[in-house]
Amino acid sequence: MSTTTKKTRIIYWTSTGILALFIIPGFFFAGSEMALKGTAHLGLPLWFHWELSIAKFIGGLVLILPFFPKRLKEWAYVGLGIDFISAFIAILAVDGAGGMWYSPIVCFVFLVLSYTTFHQLWADKKY
Repeated sequence: MSTTTKKTRIIYWTSTGILALFIIPGFFFAGSEMALKGTAHLGLPLWFHWELSIAKFIGGLVLILPFFPKRLKEWAYVGLGIDFISAFIAILAVDGAGGMWYSPIVCFVFLVLSYTTFHQLWADKKY
């Protein structure tokens, strides 16, 4: 294995792991008072909160587990990307530039890093 491929694998699994550690446990706290108040604060309906929590949990699992097909991983990246961009817009629209507006951007950066290294590894068939 070349040094470049090894470095790419480390970056891929680190960025994907950090992303999964942020996304997957959130599902288990979706019913918490803080999560429900945060959704209400943004003006989103309760059904959307649950739908998004379940979808993010599934998307996080698809990214972290290696046996899922490439096409399904692509859709997980797309869905999570839309989620992070939408969260950024929603937080800015409601709270302005204060608060945790940067949190979805940080997650989006890890998502893009994971996505680009995933494709580098897939092109080299070293995934």
